[in-house]
Amino acid sequence: MFRERRMDQARLGELVRRCWPEAPAGLRFRPIPTGKFNESFWVDTEDKSFVLRIAPPAGTPVLFYERDMMRQEPAIHAIVGERTNVPVARIVGYDFTRTVIDRDFLLMERLPGRAWSEVPWVDTRRVLVQLGAYLAQVHQIRGDRYGYVGPHQPMEPQSSWVDAFGIMWNKLIDDIEATGHYDQQEGAYLRKLFDRHMRLFDRPVPACLLHMDIWHQNILVDERGQVTGIVDWDRALWGDPEIEFAVLDYCGISEEAFWEGYGARRDWSQEAQLRWVFYYLYELQKYIVIRHGRNRNPQAAARYKREALAMARRLLGS
Repeated sequence: MFRERRMDQARLGELVRRCWPEAPAGLRFRPIPTGKFNESFWVDTEDKSFVLRIAPPAGTPVLFYERDMMRQEPAIHAIVGERTNVPVARIVGYDFTRTVIDRDFLLMERLPGRAWSEVPWVDTRRVLVQLGAYLAQVHQIRGDRYGYVGPHQPMEPQSSWVDAFGIMWNKLIDDIEATGHYDQQEGAYLRKLFDRHMRLFDRPVPACLLHMDIWHQNILVDERGQVTGIVDWDRALWGDPEIEFAVLDYCGISEEAFWEGYGARRDWSQEAQLRWVFYYLYELQKYIVIRHGRNRNPQAAARYKREALAMARRLLGS
């Protein structure tokens, strides 16, 4: 596992100075234990704190859109920082050349607060109202292309959401088939389900900026329940906000207080409910790949497979 490849303090200091040539002497590093994908460290100086994030090395099992996904973070952070009042960290510097080490890395300022998962006693309603308002601002940021359009280039950007989501759906099935958890027949079944329902996605939806990883660990709060940061924008996507809503459903975020802050009600028509099944499955199925490859737990991957196929057959038909 890549986390076993810990770097010493001198090496970490070299990475920081690559991003921040004026960094003072005496930098102090502490591992951040909550990271699930990148290897991250608190970087402390006498008067400031930063976060050093180091991408996993080549060969780490990843989903198609996770490969080199750190490379889109500088632009996403800049856009969100310029166009909203969402608390997002300023990126100090980055290096994606892989000339210093064989991994991408970046340095960002540390935001105040702690992950919401670490302070569960704060006022849930207050956090959700703020989060809804912030995400509404993010969804007002519009692009001119759909899909994962960043410099990591996991797919060809599309001029319509139906074409983008079709590519995303099929690439995810490709990833699962590569693990061996979907055989050819199961993969074909899921591809045909999308083909049969493609018309549901062929509608004039704007290319909205979507975070796609909003959960308790990526929301920073202080002791009063004030949201002080939203982190981990590397999975950002441009497309239909309904797919973000499905992720919020999966992560237990889309409560009444969230929608109060968001300021709009979601479409829950019959067609929207059918789209929701595909969007929810897009989130659910990724764990087949994650559990099998990164977590080395094929039994857990098999459970996710059974859940996904049962849901597809129950709600979309055979």
